Amino acid sequence: MDLLQWAGILVSVLIAMGLVSIVHWLLTHQLSKVWRLAQHLVARCRVSAYVAAAVVGVNISMPSRSEMADRSLYAPLLHALEIAMIIGLTWLATSIAYAITDGVLARLSVSNGDADRRSRRLQTQVRLMRRIVTGIIVVIATAAVLFTFEAVRPLGAGLLTSAGLIGIVAGIAAQSTLGNLFAGLQLTFGDALRINDIIVFDGEWGRVEELSLTAVTLRLWDERRLVIPVSQFTDNAFENWTKQGTSITGSVMIRVDWEVPIEELRTAVGDFVTAHPLWDGRRWSLQATDILEGGLVELRAVVTAADSDARWDICCDLREHLISYISTHYPQALPRGRTEFISASEEDGAALPPELVRAATVRGRYAQAPDGSLGDPKAAPGRDHSGEDGDGDSDGDGGD
Repeated sequence: MDLLQWAGILVSVLIAMGLVSIVHWLLTHQLSKVWRLAQHLVARCRVSAYVAAAVVGVNISMPSRSEMADRSLYAPLLHALEIAMIIGLTWLATSIAYAITDGVLARLSVSNGDADRRSRRLQTQVRLMRRIVTGIIVVIATAAVLFTFEAVRPLGAGLLTSAGLIGIVAGIAAQSTLGNLFAGLQLTFGDALRINDIIVFDGEWGRVEELSLTAVTLRLWDERRLVIPVSQFTDNAFENWTKQGTSITGSVMIRVDWEVPIEELRTAVGDFVTAHPLWDGRRWSLQATDILEGGLVELRAVVTAADSDARWDICCDLREHLISYISTHYPQALPRGRTEFISASEEDGAALPPELVRAATVRGRYAQAPDGSLGDPKAAPGRDHSGEDGDGDSDGDGGD
């Protein structure tokens, strides 16, 4: 190509990119005030629109075969431009699709509180369908690029005839992957799981941050991310705290001594809960739920809240209030253990007649006393030792 032809291509590209710049300015400064989708189009198509414009400009100004000095380069250049056109337009199409769905998601997120189940369900389905449509577009574009090659076109008929066998083999080889795909569709369109749902899976509490066809990403309370295959949610049970709504009941368990005044403590709990800003006004209670073997009474305070975050905070506050209140006003009700010591004579006397008690005491006067010392034979009850001397005989002569 000569210099004039190159100049024509450059002018065509500049004109195409200038048109894109004008549209960009209109979307940014004029239409964004009245059209909510404008800002999403600008954000998503900023690069892809210029690339597509440049490719279209080159294709429009491309000289014909007869106008080229070296006609052997015409076929490779035309093939390269054809591939570039497919890639550029595919990129622009996916960018526009993402911009449209971003506008839908932004509108849904305005009312996307935990209580708005319909909004969160639609948001989950839109995100998933966007990925599916994008995948289909990319597959079609890849096939279109491949079929631009002469060597690949004859394979198309063979692939169509053997599609059944290939499908069977692929299904067996990718069984787990296909299982995840169908599980993702089942979770999304079965309304079992939604974006921002609060769930407990395998002991981990978290909020659903992302739901795809293959995995679910949970944002845990400590900002960690837990990525779980979708099939785990169809094969195992999990707790969904926001399935039907966000209202939830919390409980505080506390163990106290038998001397606790339950009525006074119930009044204190009621005064604290009803004045707490996180209580949703539905119900509260304080009940003795169990008597433990260690001699303690188990109390359970129940309080309701609007969502799980409020439930956690109000339960912690109530627990702290009970600890402080009982320690200050009823220290005798703090948990403590009791041990009762019974002497050997009291234990034997409770089980034997008096005469047997005296006989057993005489025979066991050298036995160990309850305090751990050896028993004094002179101190044994039921026997007179007034006539005994220090040797233990009664004649007072030391045994002579």
